[in-house]
Amino acid sequence: MNVLRRWALTVVSLVTLVGCDHVTKHVAKAELESQAPRQVIGRVLDLRYVENTDVAFNLLRWLPESVRGPTLLGLGAIGVLALAVIVARRKGNALTRAALVLILAGALGNYLDRFFRGYVVDFIHVPHWPVFNVADMCVSVGAAALILARLLSPRASPSQGPPSLHGA
Repeated sequence: MNVLRRWALTVVSLVTLVGCDHVTKHVAKAELESQAPRQVIGRVLDLRYVENTDVAFNLLRWLPESVRGPTLLGLGAIGVLALAVIVARRKGNALTRAALVLILAGALGNYLDRFFRGYVVDFIHVPHWPVFNVADMCVSVGAAALILARLLSPRASPSQGPPSLHGA
């Protein structure tokens, strides 16, 4: 695939994924905020509105919110930029590239929420799991695809060293 087509596919994928994330968050805010959870599939799936000022599993709850918000914005910007550079420099392996685009889209979707709203809108809930959103699903599926791509890739010989994210 030539460079221009690869870039176009990357940009269209990012815009589509981040767009889906933000459309669903907008609908969730409009339809679910201040409402009781809506059962979708019995006790397996419900929709509930949550404004998340932390990260996954509330790992930073120990930080005061006055420190947590700016910290997440700063680290989020660095993370999104680093992912964008990795995606821009990645050339080969379609599965690895798709995985990285999914992770970047999810990170960007949640970063934009945090930047413009001050929190991330979460609305999908399954039992025994924190409430999440489409961006979180992108990151999770992307991470799984990245692991799968690594498992499927030919092993580097000891003389070659470890494979690079920047290589073919």
